[in-house]
Amino acid sequence: MGSIEECDVVVVGAGFGGLYSLYLLRQEGFDVRGLERGTGVGGTWYWNRYPGARCDVESLQYSYSFDPELQQEWEWTERYAGQPEILRYAEHVSDRFDLESLIAFKTNVEAADYDESTSTWTVSTNRDTYRARFLVAATGCLSTTNLPEFEGLANFEGDVYHTGRWPHKTVDFTGQRVAVVGTGSSAVQAIPVLAEQASELTVFQRTPNYSVPARNEPLDPVVQAETKESYDELRQAARVERSGIISIFPPNEDSAKQADNTEFNNRMDERWEHGGFGFYRAYADIGIDPTSNERIAEYVRGQITQVVDDPETARLLAPTNTIACKRPCLDTHYYETFNSQHVHLVDISEGGIEEITRTGLKAAGQDFEFDALVFATGFDAMTGALLNMNITGKDGCTLGDAWSAGPRTYLGLGVPEFPNLFTVTGPGSPSVLTNMIMAIEQHVEWIRDCLVAMRRQDLTTIEATATAADSWVDHVNSIADQTLYPTCNSWYLGANIPGKTRVFMPLIGYPPYAEKCKQVAENNYEGFRLG
Repeated sequence: MGSIEECDVVVVGAGFGGLYSLYLLRQEGFDVRGLERGTGVGGTWYWNRYPGARCDVESLQYSYSFDPELQQEWEWTERYAGQPEILRYAEHVSDRFDLESLIAFKTNVEAADYDESTSTWTVSTNRDTYRARFLVAATGCLSTTNLPEFEGLANFEGDVYHTGRWPHKTVDFTGQRVAVVGTGSSAVQAIPVLAEQASELTVFQRTPNYSVPARNEPLDPVVQAETKESYDELRQAARVERSGIISIFPPNEDSAKQADNTEFNNRMDERWEHGGFGFYRAYADIGIDPTSNERIAEYVRGQITQVVDDPETARLLAPTNTIACKRPCLDTHYYETFNSQHVHLVDISEGGIEEITRTGLKAAGQDFEFDALVFATGFDAMTGALLNMNITGKDGCTLGDAWSAGPRTYLGLGVPEFPNLFTVTGPGSPSVLTNMIMAIEQHVEWIRDCLVAMRRQDLTTIEATATAADSWVDHVNSIADQTLYPTCNSWYLGANIPGKTRVFMPLIGYPPYAEKCKQVAENNYEGFRLG
């Protein structure tokens, strides 16, 4: 096996969670190493380089808050930053705080094994082996791509792409016949851009998704300056919002089903024209009352009908399920794109993709020929990257076995039978239902405080108890069951992965979660076993 590199903490992943973990733990004097399978930092923004890739949280909020100078010096250019700009931001953070010196790139974790006799983790990679007291998995919620096993895929003679593993070099589709499989968030962003290049673009849709205009635009320098002057107050305001995101539209307790038609349409029109997630804040009961939800859903269907010229295409693009029970999409001219003569929509809700052929694919009883296939089929969300690390805890228990009935954590931070393992924005935390960078900062700061407290008390192990984890999973599910989230087959439930146990993975509501984490720490890490 060769030599083993010893350190206090191994951090897996160099996205925003990994970078902040490295920064904070080094600040506290821990000997820390970062492992990253890519050639650079950025996490999901390193891998997701597909045309149109863009954050759906406004850039002035999708940023670190931990360093005042960093907040002031970085200048965003758009209301919603594109992938290249977000990647530059991550690289700037890494350079500014000299974090790359702590990271081994091109390093894929092949196994992580806990040794009970020494209370340490041995992390085996494709390059070196590391032994550390603590293992921090900052692997991201959307980092393991999902490519269904399409029959005949290896036979296709054209180019094949997945939005989650886009080439680093520029891909030019000019004059090509291109297929896009999928109509989730990535597809909604990519399709309008691909349509600008392709001679023919055919979209294969199994399930339509609701999308709201982003109304992206260059960022007003005055707005940016005013935001920077008020960052402390704005960040604090975000921390008491359920989603961790602030909007020009204040929260309300109004019910959509009780609003008269004029008031309802005026309110929805205002939010539709403004764009962004503020649309979903129009009425407080969108996520809990089926009648109110359906009224808002019908409004969006009406917008689709107005935008899309062909009635049959509009009908296919209009979802019939609950709105906002899946990850909401924000778009730039998505529905308008289907008015172009060279853009086609194929309904595969009945039979799916039947077969990939040498020259294209078979679907809906037809043969299609293409020069390139683009799969926008999403991710094995929240658990995929963790399970791929082949983590083995006490008594030979693998994480895959421990989670065979669904992920089971305490606070989304600790896992029973896996001492000294911390998951950043893991299942059971707000993560994907909130502003991810804010959630990351809260998680990493909690982990930092925990390790400092353990060092002060001369403790070497911390492990979530089974009782605490079981109670927490019940809590996560009980909150979800009070909403309409579980009514959809979404990746929040793992429904996009064949054979994956369906259980609601994120926790709804950031403020009470952050308060619970604080209370646990103040009560000497109640629910964890210390040793």
